[in-house]
Amino acid sequence: MEKSETREKLLLIDANSLIHRSFHALPPFKTPDGHPSGALYGLASVLIKVLRERPPKYAAAAFDRPEPTLREKEYKEYKATRTPTPNDLIVQLKEAHNLFGAFGIKTFDLAGFEADDIVATMAKKFGGKKVQAIILSGDLDTLQVVDGDDIVVEFPKKGISETATYSKSEVIERFEVTPEKLADYKGLVGDTSDNIPGVPGIGPKTASKLIKEFGTLEKMFEDIEEIGMSDEKLRRKLVDYKDQALLSKRLATLDTNVDIKVELEDIDITKSFLKEKAILYAKKLGSNTLESRIENDLPQRYNA
Repeated sequence: MEKSETREKLLLIDANSLIHRSFHALPPFKTPDGHPSGALYGLASVLIKVLRERPPKYAAAAFDRPEPTLREKEYKEYKATRTPTPNDLIVQLKEAHNLFGAFGIKTFDLAGFEADDIVATMAKKFGGKKVQAIILSGDLDTLQVVDGDDIVVEFPKKGISETATYSKSEVIERFEVTPEKLADYKGLVGDTSDNIPGVPGIGPKTASKLIKEFGTLEKMFEDIEEIGMSDEKLRRKLVDYKDQALLSKRLATLDTNVDIKVELEDIDITKSFLKEKAILYAKKLGSNTLESRIENDLPQRYNA
């Protein structure tokens, strides 16, 4: 495998998750004309830091859309426990498209799909020996598309300023299963943040043990229904909740075949970034700090 340092980098941003984290991590700043800007300030700060410290040649950002997703159509309770999005955050989610544009980063969305489906699709399409795909996301669902060092995920550790990088080894260390088995894992443990039910009473240790033993949920159910298992109480529970477990796996599985029409040359940031545009946007936010950071930390024309 080529080392990531010798390859071009593709930055894929799960915009909704990062903007949500910024909104809750930072004070409720306002623009000079009175519009909320705390989440936008946080997002711009992250972009400046990334472009300065580990500049990618390619970059794209993906957004959720307001229409019901395919997951919600299959399971109406999907994400139903989440509190309504505050109006101040909705305003900034919409405005973030313009922020990305000011930094030369194209944005993508598609009805029925979530932002992490789009970044997962693009990571699988482009990540490999010639291009390392780096997903910047506050959503751990993206870890299921990690592929060695070809596709990695940077996840905020504290607020929005520090991140932890997950390659395959870090995923295994945290969950005790490989990235491609994380949807099977969630099929058992569920996910309270997305209101994915899983199997009641199955925790992380039991789930990882079962996945390592059987490989997939489908193989597990096939085996325990035909052969059985030594723990009869556990077997009965799994059989009783088979449909719910398989539903949970489907809900947790990212779609890596979203019909997004894009090629690498379409998202080459070296051709689209201009410092003047980013500075003008910082002025619009009324942030002297961002303006100064852009002026001092970023080149006149961005070069990966």
